[in-house]
Amino acid sequence: MSAPAVTNRRRLLVFLLVVSLILLALIVRNGYIQLVWGSELYEKAVDQWTRSLDVYPQRGIIYDRNKAVLAQSASADSIAVRPNQLKDARGTALKLAAILDLDAEELYEKISDKSKSEIWVKRQLTREESVQVRQLNIKGVYFTEEPKRYYPNGNLASHILGFTMKYAEPGEGIKGQEGIELYYDKYLKGMPGQIVMETDTRGRETPTNVERMIPPIDGWNVILTIDQVIQHFAEKAVSDAMDQYRANKVYCIVMDPNTGDILAMANRPDFNPNEPPRELGYEGMEAYVKNIAAKDNMDPGSTFKIITTAAALEAGVVSANSTFNDPGYRIVDGQRIRCWRAGGHGHQNLFEVVQNSCNPAFMDMSLGLGVERFYEYLEAFGFGSQTGIDIYGEEKGVIMNKDSVKNVDLARMGFGQALAVTPLQLINGVSAVINGGNLMQPRLVKALEFDDGSEYIYEEIKPVTVRRVISEENSALMREILESVVNKGSGKNAYIPGYRVAGKTGTAQKYSESGGIKQDAVIASFIGFAPADNPQVVVLFMVDEPQVAVDFGSVVAAPYVKMILEDTLNYMGVEPVFDENTKQETREVIVPDVTGKDLSEAARILREAGLDYLAEQTGTIVTRQMPLPDAEVLVNTTVLLYTGSGETGHHSEEQQLIEVPDVTGKSIREANNILTSRGLKLKIEGIGLAFSQQPAPGTMVEAGTTVTVSFEPPQ
Repeated sequence: MSAPAVTNRRRLLVFLLVVSLILLALIVRNGYIQLVWGSELYEKAVDQWTRSLDVYPQRGIIYDRNKAVLAQSASADSIAVRPNQLKDARGTALKLAAILDLDAEELYEKISDKSKSEIWVKRQLTREESVQVRQLNIKGVYFTEEPKRYYPNGNLASHILGFTMKYAEPGEGIKGQEGIELYYDKYLKGMPGQIVMETDTRGRETPTNVERMIPPIDGWNVILTIDQVIQHFAEKAVSDAMDQYRANKVYCIVMDPNTGDILAMANRPDFNPNEPPRELGYEGMEAYVKNIAAKDNMDPGSTFKIITTAAALEAGVVSANSTFNDPGYRIVDGQRIRCWRAGGHGHQNLFEVVQNSCNPAFMDMSLGLGVERFYEYLEAFGFGSQTGIDIYGEEKGVIMNKDSVKNVDLARMGFGQALAVTPLQLINGVSAVINGGNLMQPRLVKALEFDDGSEYIYEEIKPVTVRRVISEENSALMREILESVVNKGSGKNAYIPGYRVAGKTGTAQKYSESGGIKQDAVIASFIGFAPADNPQVVVLFMVDEPQVAVDFGSVVAAPYVKMILEDTLNYMGVEPVFDENTKQETREVIVPDVTGKDLSEAARILREAGLDYLAEQTGTIVTRQMPLPDAEVLVNTTVLLYTGSGETGHHSEEQQLIEVPDVTGKSIREANNILTSRGLKLKIEGIGLAFSQQPAPGTMVEAGTTVTVSFEPPQ
């Protein structure tokens, strides 16, 4: 074989080898692209020749326990622009800006940016804006629906519900902020869908485009333990107390002690979740949206004596037959701790100790328990830890380190000082005392439900018993003791004719920022429940810094607990039971005029009339009284007496004039209570809620004047 032939063959072999290697590399490369990069490249390709708009799910409805709507979602149009599809960006900007109240030049710069395939113009348009933009029929302007949250009852239960806000960027619609909206956001929000369309490389819709929709999945509905009607009772009470006492805060919790269900939870100040006060900034807004009933720590005051008594009974430190002597103080660790009553209460049994809220006796109980056992019961009743309620940011109270507690600290804890609790912890602990001895986990949600179009899912959330803390026998004894507080002791202003009501008053001190006791500032409270022998509802009512001379819980808070309990028991169908003793106790009496009289004589006159009294003793002569003379009130009602030096004697004609209060929006019973407490009479026209009155609010009239009030059924 000649040399040229060999050379040509080698060249051919080399050429074939090179070609084979190239082909092999291309095959490997192609396989790599197909198998490894395939999904990623496909996504990029789809992104290039498709465009999508989000389709938002319906956020779940929030119901009360009876399926009344408390929060729901409506739909609102939002506008997006595809710059590559606009024929006249400036003209479009001018037209849209005029309708949507936007800056035309800024909008033009925004929508003329063709480097972006899609730009949002405005979200959640009004109905009028949406109609006007649609009428323009501009190619490249697209609409999508976004959810908009609506609270049909305005401020009602705002601290429970919370509120929502839009995400900064479109994609998931709205998110929960505070309350149930935040805690159950993952259930309420659902899953968004999409509308997908085919476009060319410049983002223009192709002639062969067929829109495809990935449907959204709506959110779960949440059913609360709250009863909208009972919530309304509580809201009216806290609003009235806030106005009447010019208080710093007012809060109320209504609870089923047997299940832990929160039936109502109301705070003031409050807010409208449809228009939360975002303009105030985070700190300013917090004062309105914070659920202080679960997120504020405070001295419980004398209401905590319920816990001390129950613990002492369960531990065997005291019994129903125990007796105590109160000389007006106890000396503990060298410190003299006084009883609230100068001179003390003398010799008392256990029932009288609780009726009189006698501090030294409760010091004896806590010291008798000792630090170890006292702290065991604190823990058992849930103090010092979160209750587990479905609220983010719940406080757990402030309890001293057990190793640091001295006898003087323990003594003060026994009557509700030297420790801090939340209102929710307090009512939950008291519920354990009265429900047979079981600590329940309080809850705001009783069920979740979901309708996927073919199957209806209902998930019940059952009550949770945390632990037993006292025996049924001691629980029954505590109910009996607390009923005696209302019948014979400091809780008389919570008495309701025909019902067995029980409870305990409280007047807690407050502390300044420096840590010292804040002068002339208290938290007045009352916790009451009914029926006493079989509690169905328990109410805690607290007024922070009432601006009145007599600021005892028995005077400031107990009447509002009475109001809520009476309305709630009637609503729940719990019938009153009357006997001869009850009929005698429910008779009405005329309040005598004791202004200008010596305090001792005034007290005698009121007692003879069947009335109790409380005096603000800055002098010896009565200068003013409330209720006013000639008002018709129930026997045993407490009359507040304001005293002075006696230089002015009886009030003058001008001083006897009374300003007519505003009773519009009140029920007949509420209007009657307000007017009679001012010494005025009520003439009723119609039924329902008051909508007009004569004389008008603010008119100065004489005592005994009749105010004609027109009532009509609520809408």
